[in-house]
Amino acid sequence: MDDTISADQAYRLATDGVAMLWRGDFQNARQLLRALGGRIPTTPAPTFQAHRQHQARRARVLAMVLVLLDSDYVLDLRRAPDVRQACTEVHGQAKTPSVMPLRELLGVVGAHEWRRSGVRVPELDARIRPHYGVFSPVRGEYVRLVAEAPLPTRTLAFDIGTGTGVLAAVLARRGVERVVATDQDMRAVACARENLAALGYEDRTEVQRVDLFPRGRAPLVVCNPPWLPARPTSPLERAVYDPGSRMLYGFLDRLGRHLTHGGEGWLILSDLAERLGLRARADLLAAFDRTGLEVVGRSTTTPQHPRAFSPETPFHMARAAEITTLWRVRVRADTQRPARPEGP
Repeated sequence: MDDTISADQAYRLATDGVAMLWRGDFQNARQLLRALGGRIPTTPAPTFQAHRQHQARRARVLAMVLVLLDSDYVLDLRRAPDVRQACTEVHGQAKTPSVMPLRELLGVVGAHEWRRSGVRVPELDARIRPHYGVFSPVRGEYVRLVAEAPLPTRTLAFDIGTGTGVLAAVLARRGVERVVATDQDMRAVACARENLAALGYEDRTEVQRVDLFPRGRAPLVVCNPPWLPARPTSPLERAVYDPGSRMLYGFLDRLGRHLTHGGEGWLILSDLAERLGLRARADLLAAFDRTGLEVVGRSTTTPQHPRAFSPETPFHMARAAEITTLWRVRVRADTQRPARPEGP
């Protein structure tokens, strides 16, 4: 397929499930991709589930436009950019030629630009550099909650699901002497280590690749899980969607075993799932009660990012009314168990 194909022809092929290898001009391929996106029906979805189904259909159609990369990640197309470094950062050194959806390649290049320029975090007076597939801290309100909450200790803290390492860095900047950050995604582990080292906190932080908790206990355990209980469809969505609230409830179920006596757990969670009808507030409160936790304090914030108030954003009314809460919880006295060695 090359520049001679029309957008209507390409759309018919894509909707029939026919993949098309692009051989023409690179910039024309980008224009074709935009034209395909414009032909996909955009009727507002009545429910979140219908919206996700529409997104999945859209992704399948747009993934039908493919490009060929040689064994050095070189695009042999007119006006093609140099994507070698961006692809190497995501996929490692190339060994053989490969075919990639153009939409995915553009995401890889975009992630490279985010990583190069970074995201300024006022609470750190520095930039955090996200890697591909790791949630970028562009929504700074949740970072501010952690920067302002009263610290119960400055000796040790766990940061569960650290992502870019931004919250571990905030805790270190606030004077916590040792922070153990965890994530089960190897991209996030590498990203957090790189950011913490660049910020000068490498000697006070440790990043482990584990599912949720490291071994042992801490007087402060922080977690900012994905906020929406839905199935991710790409690596970029794993920090946003938490199928069945697995991470949320897994954190609460095991938190008591990893807190020292009198220690605090900080759960940072948006109520967007409640506003979309995906989870009830009663479910969260019941989880606190079931796991022997009591709320000892909380602080809240509202969205600051412009997209939350844009009518073009899906479910913008719910997003504009969203409230993010830092829940401070402790183990109830009637369920407090003697300290003993604990595995993860």
